[in-house]
Amino acid sequence: MQNDGPSQRRSPPGWLIGDSHPLGRGTRTAKVRQWIKSERTEPNGARSERWQLLIRGRVQGVGYRASCCRKAKELGLSGWVRNLSDGSVEVQAEGPAHLLTELCLWCERGPRGAEVLGVSHGQLAPLKEDWFEIRH
Repeated sequence: MQNDGPSQRRSPPGWLIGDSHPLGRGTRTAKVRQWIKSERTEPNGARSERWQLLIRGRVQGVGYRASCCRKAKELGLSGWVRNLSDGSVEVQAEGPAHLLTELCLWCERGPRGAEVLGVSHGQLAPLKEDWFEIRH
């Protein structure tokens, strides 16, 4: 048998050096989940963002939420839309920035019968949801 010296480590036959101290399954799974959560990108490579849109005007009672939900689903976005007690509508949508911009432009017009006075928006931390819904 050949002396490998003190600086080299020997493995049992049939084992790789890395196998002598494997990561526990739970540790590896947790690290992978954390990486996936922090680095989520869309299939085309765009990073996912989450925007909050507040739409003011005559936007309740005109089918705004249902139309907005259809548009967001058509764009492949996730999130939700709801009426607020002050008569405005809130949208939280998540996806690539260019699709969020397209939804924001749609929100400035709204469906037939809506009179949009203004849309303000802010950015939130992504939640990684995979659906879009109407909230009540």
